[in-house]
Amino acid sequence: MEFMFWLYFVCFGVGLLFTLISAFLADAFGGHDIHVDGAGADGHAEAGFGSHDMPGFSPLSPTTIAAFVTAFGGLGMVFTKISITSNPWISAPLAVLGGLAIAAAVFVLFQQIFRRTQSSSESRVSDLIGQSATTITAIPSQGVGEIAYIQSGSRYTAPARTEDGAPVPHGEPVVITRLAGTQFFVTRI
Repeated sequence: MEFMFWLYFVCFGVGLLFTLISAFLADAFGGHDIHVDGAGADGHAEAGFGSHDMPGFSPLSPTTIAAFVTAFGGLGMVFTKISITSNPWISAPLAVLGGLAIAAAVFVLFQQIFRRTQSSSESRVSDLIGQSATTITAIPSQGVGEIAYIQSGSRYTAPARTEDGAPVPHGEPVVITRLAGTQFFVTRI
């Protein structure tokens, strides 16, 4: 029985120590973005998954494993001190079940927090039709200029043509009527 208490104590200490160290070093080894600057072209690349799930967060993440080890150790110590569960054949399975339950709760909690706070400032194409914009580079007759529009609090620019091929001077308000590939089609207001 004394051996089991020390095993639980070590598990609790290791889990707690890992949690504290990760909390202090959380930003020290963060991910990196790739920025590319070329002749007249700027780019930015990131990797990850779609918005359906949090990238890199799984049931076997270091967070949930640390929660399991800490809960297993803590519950095991408690169960060895209670006379009904002091037998290792009772305390160990209860500690495992309790550790799994707490790790599952931590996983669900973090998954919900990250899913709700995960947002993007990227515009949604379907929301752009009917949106007002301003020409920032004049649109020549039958040519391509550039517009600026604001969506979700962010300012975006895009190449634009007029629906009727008529020119639009710099600074004129326009309405986005449709998109074809990466080009926006606009009409004057």
